[in-house]
Amino acid sequence: MKNFFGSIANRVFLILLTGIIVAVVATTWLASNERRSTLREIRLQHAAERVEQVVLALDDIAPQERQSVLQAADNFGYEASFVTSMGDAAGVSTSPMIDILKSRLGEERQISVQRETDCLSLPPPEGPAARNRAESHRGKPRPETCRVIYISLHDKALLRLRLHMPSDLPVLRERNPGMPLYGGPYILLFLLLIAMLAYAVAKMAARPIKQLASAATELGRDIDHPPLAEKGPTEIRQAAKAFNAMQARIRRQIQHRTHMLAAITHDLQTPLTRLRLRLEKVSDPELQQKLIGDMAVMQSMVREGLDLARSMDSSEAMQRLDIDSLLDSVCADAADAGQNVVLQGSTRMSIVAQPNALRRCLTNLLDNAFKYGQRAEVSIALDTATPNTVLIRIRDHGPGIPEDQLEAVFDAFHRLETSRSRDTGGTGLGLTIARNIAENHGAQLHLKNHPDGGLEVVLLLTLNPGS
Repeated sequence: MKNFFGSIANRVFLILLTGIIVAVVATTWLASNERRSTLREIRLQHAAERVEQVVLALDDIAPQERQSVLQAADNFGYEASFVTSMGDAAGVSTSPMIDILKSRLGEERQISVQRETDCLSLPPPEGPAARNRAESHRGKPRPETCRVIYISLHDKALLRLRLHMPSDLPVLRERNPGMPLYGGPYILLFLLLIAMLAYAVAKMAARPIKQLASAATELGRDIDHPPLAEKGPTEIRQAAKAFNAMQARIRRQIQHRTHMLAAITHDLQTPLTRLRLRLEKVSDPELQQKLIGDMAVMQSMVREGLDLARSMDSSEAMQRLDIDSLLDSVCADAADAGQNVVLQGSTRMSIVAQPNALRRCLTNLLDNAFKYGQRAEVSIALDTATPNTVLIRIRDHGPGIPEDQLEAVFDAFHRLETSRSRDTGGTGLGLTIARNIAENHGAQLHLKNHPDGGLEVVLLLTLNPGS
């Protein structure tokens, strides 16, 4: 689950999906409330229109003839009678119905509205459809209320009207069996479509970032890797352009440094050679040997300085090679030089690498083992913990390295003050060069002290996909 949320594409997907769902739920809720408010307004206007018709009809006839109009009102689903007072409704002055009636009949009329929940004594609702609905709800709880409206006529007579006011229209309270069910399957389909859209947008947004990360990885392996294509949205083009400019600057800096070191090395070789020839004429043999030794150290440092610069240059072409054969050749060369080395294991795999650079990396690691551990035990196998990875171990039998120095020895010119000192002849660049070459190949190189003594070098090389 942590890896799922670690992906920017998955994060964008969840944010989009959550935002869309929240927006849909909020707009649906607001639309539903607006619809209820509109329908409530329609019902109130309809009820007010019925009341208005009755009041205007009673206003236009003589008081002795009004009773016949009241009797006729019973046939239209409401009760009507004249009363002498409003009773408990006298203090009620705020109601949407009151405002609507006053806007229709005038502000001078006395109007009050009460609600009742018992509407069973009212006449049947008017119209065949309404009576059919009433029949269908017989024996069921009726979510209806009544409005008792007190309103004065123009001659101050007080009229009491009692009307049905359903809390919701029947179409909102239940679904007609002939209507489709806008529920579960449709909601699931809607969410599925939204999820697909959010996933596509998330992948589209994360693709340029993946391409940039891939280009950065390839840049670490090959500084001459082709530049990114500068296409797509404006921001992506700007990022690709900046990345390509950075790659060009790094390439120029590496070339300048390599050329500078090569020039220094070339120019130093001639005077150092002349100095060595002149040292041969020194009469004191002991002084002569000391001076020749110092001269050899200087020449070695110049050569390894150039090798360090070259280790950061990945201009050598990548080739497919047999890693077993390469390691066997390096060990054979060491054995021919009189070194004590033992090789075990095989992978029967090939990798894509820079042959000369990788050979230099393995040679430096073996030389390091010979200098400080006298002999080396080398093994090669496929790593069982990491797929498509070759594991190379080189163990010496020296004194090892303090735990807090295992990383520091990879720094250029870093030496330990005890066993790994200048007296061993090292320049402090061998491991630095080896790690630079390993990183150019996308490999991992680290050191650890072996439980049975000595130092063990672990090199993890990734196989080329499809090998």
